Amino acid sequence: MQQPPRCVGIILDGNRRWAKERELPTLEGHRQGAKNTDTIALAARDLGIEHVALYAFSTENWKRRSEEVSYLMELFEEAIRDRFSRLTNEGIRVRFVGQLDRFSEKLQRLMCDVEAKSPAAPRMTLWVCLSYGGQAEIVAAARALVGAGEDITEASLAAHLWTADMPDPDLIIRTSGEHRLSNFLLWKSAYSELFFPDVYWPAFTKADLEKILEEYAGRERRLGK
Repeated sequence: MQQPPRCVGIILDGNRRWAKERELPTLEGHRQGAKNTDTIALAARDLGIEHVALYAFSTENWKRRSEEVSYLMELFEEAIRDRFSRLTNEGIRVRFVGQLDRFSEKLQRLMCDVEAKSPAAPRMTLWVCLSYGGQAEIVAAARALVGAGEDITEASLAAHLWTADMPDPDLIIRTSGEHRLSNFLLWKSAYSELFFPDVYWPAFTKADLEKILEEYAGRERRLGK
């Protein structure tokens, strides 16, 4: 395999449909999807990818049924306290980006604790996008520029993004076969290669990731040139 991409974005889609096809409760799909995050994170690390961005909860997801949102908050607490915390012991730095102030103080503390535990010289950085939206990110960056009295340029706006330290994704994967970005990394995805595998997130495997990386290696990226 050729040199792996430096940064990969993944839209975690299909949890509810995975559960429905198996005649399971919707919440079980979310639980299985949460279990798959650390599996794929470790697989990406082992494949030499330096950065992975997971689109786990969008700004629009707050509009879902209160029961579903409450369950997702419980899953996030469990994942942050246990799964993501364990990943820091596997050479993975964890970063949380989005409108984090919309979460409970307990969840915010857990996020800070995991980020503080992250290794200083990580093998990979895992960006967990929670209450994240690409449009909201751009608006927040523009407001920060205006507040600082800075000129608005492509470079200055990029420097104020929540994901400013994240490399632009070489490729973005959306599981479940849906063909849209759904407000994910709108600024940074300008020249990303896009992949839409017809597999739901709970069933997405390392083999699926390897197949996408193989196809990516065969694409010619001209970046507008």
